[in-house]
Amino acid sequence: MADEEAELSAPKRAKGSVVRLVAWLVAVLLVVGAGLYFWWQQVPSEDDLREQAGLKGKAQLFVGVADDNPGVALKDPKTGIYTGFDIDIAYLIAADLGFRPNEVRFLTIENEDRNRMRAADEQGHFLTVDLVISTYSITEERERERSVSFSAPYLDTEQSVMTLKGVPAVQDMSDLAGKTVCTITTSTSRNPASDAGAKVVGKRRISECMPGLRNHEFDAVTTDAAILAGYVALEPEVLQHHDIGLAVPEEWGVNTGGNDNLTKLVNLSLYRSHNDPEDKRWEDAYDRNLRGEERASFPQPVANDKQPDVDEVEVRQWPWERLAGTIRPIGATERRRRRTASSGR
Repeated sequence: MADEEAELSAPKRAKGSVVRLVAWLVAVLLVVGAGLYFWWQQVPSEDDLREQAGLKGKAQLFVGVADDNPGVALKDPKTGIYTGFDIDIAYLIAADLGFRPNEVRFLTIENEDRNRMRAADEQGHFLTVDLVISTYSITEERERERSVSFSAPYLDTEQSVMTLKGVPAVQDMSDLAGKTVCTITTSTSRNPASDAGAKVVGKRRISECMPGLRNHEFDAVTTDAAILAGYVALEPEVLQHHDIGLAVPEEWGVNTGGNDNLTKLVNLSLYRSHNDPEDKRWEDAYDRNLRGEERASFPQPVANDKQPDVDEVEVRQWPWERLAGTIRPIGATERRRRRTASSGR
């Protein structure tokens, strides 16, 4: 009798085990599903970021840039066309934001207006720009300003010194003690020169330092090496670049004016450019604009010829999108579209 009861209860026990297993699996799936749903609600998609950044429906992307830095950002006075490394970076980012080259409008921005995101058009009307890509070094002091929000760095350079050809080598900032040195009033280069005992004269732009340097009104000009290299390359028989060995790097970032969602999109663009081995837009921009300046500036390096590292930006994607490599690397069709958009101008 006991054996018969055991035989009858065995299927019941097996059935009970299956029920408990199914219940456990359902509970696990509910927990995982709830977690995925919460993640899905919290993490925006790239399209969400565009909408939240205010890019949806925009006909043009306004970008504040310099206009007097050869190799970095220079405006042709005859054609009004801007060229240089910063300009190519602007086209790179704009393409990833969904703007064609003819939908990018460049406006010359003064250094003191980079934190205010205000630039003047050809008629002298001040407009608010979406991005500032204008040799803007990332500093903690600047980041504390309400209207400043930097992207990840897009170029690493350093402070250097430029003089007329034939003067004694400037190997340290202290060599300029008692000398008259010109720089941009709002530049990060002002304090090191002043701390070294130089008589610092501030100008609105580096191009305004050049007449005084040529006329021996100034003994030297100091600012970022990537800026000075363009001037030296244009007149290597007149100008000389000096490596003063400052260890503190100058990291240029894009200011999005406090638009955090736009900052994420810019960083996403820089991340893709950095991590996709087939995306050579950054490398092409460096080679096209800065590589040729290295010989004239030697022994002063122009900049690091490798794109700075960028942290990954988390955006919501369907699993098959991530498996397809839409983030790392991007698809071949999308890669061709971006390369065409950033070079076909």
